[in-house]
Amino acid sequence: MAQSLSQLFFEATGKKAGEQTALTASGSNRRYYRIESEDKSVSLIGVQGTSREENHAFLYMAELFLEKGLNVPRVLAASDDEMCYVQQDLGNTLLFDYIAEGRKTGVFSAPEKEMLRKVVRGLAKFQVIGAEKFDFNQCYPQPEFNLRSILWDLNYFKYCFLKATGLDFQEDKLENEFERLAYILLRSNYSAFMYRDFQSRNVMICKDSNGELVPYFIDFQGGKKGPVYYDVASFLWQAKANFHPDLREELIEEYIDELQKYMPVDRPVFYETLKHFVLFRTMQVLGAYGFRGYFEKKPHFLQSIPFAIDNLRHLLKHASEDYPYLIQVLKEMTEMKQFKDVGVRKPLVVRVFSFSYKKGIPADTSGNGGGFVFDCRAINNPGKYERYQFFTGMDEPVISFLEEDGEILPFLEEAYNMVDFSVKRYMDRGFQNLMVSFGCTGGQHRSVYAAEKMATHINEKFGVEVQLIHREQNMERMLNAKDNV
Repeated sequence: MAQSLSQLFFEATGKKAGEQTALTASGSNRRYYRIESEDKSVSLIGVQGTSREENHAFLYMAELFLEKGLNVPRVLAASDDEMCYVQQDLGNTLLFDYIAEGRKTGVFSAPEKEMLRKVVRGLAKFQVIGAEKFDFNQCYPQPEFNLRSILWDLNYFKYCFLKATGLDFQEDKLENEFERLAYILLRSNYSAFMYRDFQSRNVMICKDSNGELVPYFIDFQGGKKGPVYYDVASFLWQAKANFHPDLREELIEEYIDELQKYMPVDRPVFYETLKHFVLFRTMQVLGAYGFRGYFEKKPHFLQSIPFAIDNLRHLLKHASEDYPYLIQVLKEMTEMKQFKDVGVRKPLVVRVFSFSYKKGIPADTSGNGGGFVFDCRAINNPGKYERYQFFTGMDEPVISFLEEDGEILPFLEEAYNMVDFSVKRYMDRGFQNLMVSFGCTGGQHRSVYAAEKMATHINEKFGVEVQLIHREQNMERMLNAKDNV
């Protein structure tokens, strides 16, 4: 029988595990928990995966990188079947949040810029030093960046995004130019450890042994042998990063200076090759946004599409002449009506969140500055009973507990009355965004139940689109607008 996270916590610390709080997960199906000892003196991160091969890759890499002195979390115990493990708790500060003001305004402060410089220097070291004596056969799902992986990503873009736009194109001509782009990418030099998903949500900011704030790298289990350009493109052209071209160039120069400590670099060749990877990575990202947004109906990804399209517009101004038909199709795509600000009156969209107060109230990305926030912590908590520990407010045992207990029903009626008034007035006045959030201790039971009920109530009563986000469960769902209401 495989060990539980609580058993692994005890094995690693000698202390009995106490409270376990579910954390916002990454794009994979892995689940993350912050586990505290009963006496609150120790905190670790517990990870449960669904793929043994993916977990094995992470465990192999984490051990090797730590031996090399790279900034990665220390794994303290893993189950015999490698399906779960506990690792060092690096805190709560993602680089994405650390540079939040710069991302919003486009003007990065001196501390933000210095941290970005530390990150790109760390990336160069990570790619080169991390690749030394690395057994790439341990990687998952592939050991190296190759023709097959490139064509997978390009077709991901074609089928999950380009075709979803409704744009007509000649598929045979496009495939020919995909092959041409793949050839250019594969002839690149400077091969090392390719992180593959290097972006600001996969970098944690915490203090080192000297008390200095430094970047730590996480979620590198998808890494493989490949060209260094891919990670530079992923990081500096991340859709919502909002880096000014001057800042990008400054950070590229910082990166090249660091890379030259480990290998000779021809700057003009580096810049010319990087352009191809930026275009490739932008298409790959749009494919992911299309799949997660159009097909899985996750609003977070739909909201990122305009940023990626804007990046693409800028890239196309100085596009390579190596694949003219691809460039023509991309230019036509960026000029499509759905990607332009057409200035028509847009319908109201209501975003309903569940969250944990321990991680703070969700940010309002609409620019309105916030909305309704309802505190569910006064309601009887099923989470204090062990039998409900692995259920959420969407599961029948928790729903039955809350409804039979009875406290949450009059609470919701009061919330409905307050929100209904605003929804009606917002619709009358042509407002486009309203945010409603429900918080509880862990963002797992009471707040999830309340958010589900509120989202359904608004959608059925007013017929507007509702974007439902269970932040701590890493789950998003869209309730489409109804034409007949």
